[in-house]
Amino acid sequence: MTSPGGPRRRLPERLRRVAVLVLEGAKPLDVGIPAQVFTTRASMPYEVRVCGAAAGLVTGGDGLAYHVADGLGALEWADIVFIPGYRFPDRDDPPAAVVEALLAAHRRDARLAAISTGAFALAATGLLDGRRATTHWHYTRALAQKFPRIRVDENVLFVDEGRVLTSAGAASGLDLCLHILRGDLGVAASNHAARRLVAAPYRSGGQAQYVPRSVPEPLGERFAATREWALHRLHEPLSLETLARHAAVSERTFSRGFAAETGHTPMQWIMRARIDLARELLERSQRGIEQIANDVGLGTGSNLRAHFQRILGTTPSEYRRTFTQGE
Repeated sequence: MTSPGGPRRRLPERLRRVAVLVLEGAKPLDVGIPAQVFTTRASMPYEVRVCGAAAGLVTGGDGLAYHVADGLGALEWADIVFIPGYRFPDRDDPPAAVVEALLAAHRRDARLAAISTGAFALAATGLLDGRRATTHWHYTRALAQKFPRIRVDENVLFVDEGRVLTSAGAASGLDLCLHILRGDLGVAASNHAARRLVAAPYRSGGQAQYVPRSVPEPLGERFAATREWALHRLHEPLSLETLARHAAVSERTFSRGFAAETGHTPMQWIMRARIDLARELLERSQRGIEQIANDVGLGTGSNLRAHFQRILGTTPSEYRRTFTQGE
């Protein structure tokens, strides 16, 4: 990802052109974020056009519709094209004309930035093949399955691959917009826009998406009782032998069956459960890092920090600051 302190793009003499591409089922917040961040004003040398596959009425998600003045011709005009998220991205492919218009914009050196499930439309162009990308945490597995050549990263807020960029849920679309603004105009302009929007001025793209639980939903119920039993004993030593004994099967049988049900080995699942519990304690209590580490069965604060960083891409202290007024 481009460093916020890295080289800035040279300002053009004309206004930068931003197109927001509204597809069927578009999510209203995803559409509104780039339109509002890059709105034309004295401090913002941008011009924004909201467009669709064709000019006219576009049925959106969440009970809203959009009347767009421009069709795909706006993509021929744009320097940056935003693709907001839309409903049912894993089953509804974008029209062929949209895919070709995105490819043509890319060939003209325009940047393409997907917000949330807009990543599916961008992926349909093939431009994400062999690259890192992200989307809303609920759809990361579907994106990886539908487009196996993409290196889907579920543990980041956004990914900057140069001329193709992707972000997670709607709020991280704001982070992506501010990241682009920082690269174009510098930190002062980005901070000014963040203040105007009453937003956090900087959240690293490498920060993890804070999904409700990092423990995956089980695909089977054979060992559900053992999982539930373990969740109430995370502060205790929990070995593979202990878990298999509770399930009344051999360790080999337990390991194979558990992985088939959850997608993780037993000990990977236990570690993620412990990190989830640590997250809850960081959000809802004033306990220190060492105490929390002990409460979740990780022993020491350094151990908690190492596993927290590995799984969530941030530190316990940074996580707590995100959700509270400070430690």
